[in-house]
Amino acid sequence: MRTLQLGTSRIGYELRLYFRQGDSVFFTFLFPILMLSVFAVAFSTSPKIGADMPGGGITYAAFYLPGMVAAGMLLSGVQNLGVDIAAEKGDGTLKRLGGTPLPVFSYFMGKIGMVLASSVLQVILLLLVARFAFDVDLPTEASKWLTFAWVFLFGVITSCVLGIALSALPRTGKSATAVVIPIVLLLQFISGVYLPFSQLPAWLQNFAAIFPLKWMAQGMRSVFLPASFEASEPGDAWNLGLVALVLAVWLVVGLVLCRLTFRWIRKDS
Repeated sequence: MRTLQLGTSRIGYELRLYFRQGDSVFFTFLFPILMLSVFAVAFSTSPKIGADMPGGGITYAAFYLPGMVAAGMLLSGVQNLGVDIAAEKGDGTLKRLGGTPLPVFSYFMGKIGMVLASSVLQVILLLLVARFAFDVDLPTEASKWLTFAWVFLFGVITSCVLGIALSALPRTGKSATAVVIPIVLLLQFISGVYLPFSQLPAWLQNFAAIFPLKWMAQGMRSVFLPASFEASEPGDAWNLGLVALVLAVWLVVGLVLCRLTFRWIRKDS
């Protein structure tokens, strides 16, 4: 009970700290919203995507919305925690926490709770911008929102665990941004966030399928894109069962890596 109480109090502390950092808010909280706005405005005069499909196609804002939702999940979890925890190791914050009675579980609970709360706020704002600024039609079926809920929750938690594991990679807190951001950026380009996944070479699609972002984006496309777009997916199907399986595998991999690599201080300190 004490561990849970400490973890709950850490969530509030982490949220206050997060929203006081302008760079973190911009690059993880507002970045997907800004990118959606850029794509929507840049292609506002272009013909609709899939205009020859039943229903007359969709706007570029609607087409990019699923990818931006998935990118926000990855940025909030992997990039935010990967950089943040590495920085706390570098400036001695974790070393000081290690000398207190704070359990590791409470520390992780605070970080993951902060990401979950900020991600919910982010996706609500993103959907509001899409709906009212760019006239994107949101799903009306309860089944679609149920799919959204489990893909979102599963994806954010998996991203958090992988972010914690990735924080062990930078040698110093100052190098964390240079190590983490290129990895996250590369995954966005090959996973169907900025480029249509079906237009990528087959070998690059197979490579991207190893990583969770491709499956998070695919799960979100099943929620926000019309059923006619399912034929553009590999195997001509959304494959939600495979989405869940891949995310589960990466969650387990991330937990194992966290267990093996996380220390209050670096081994070479």
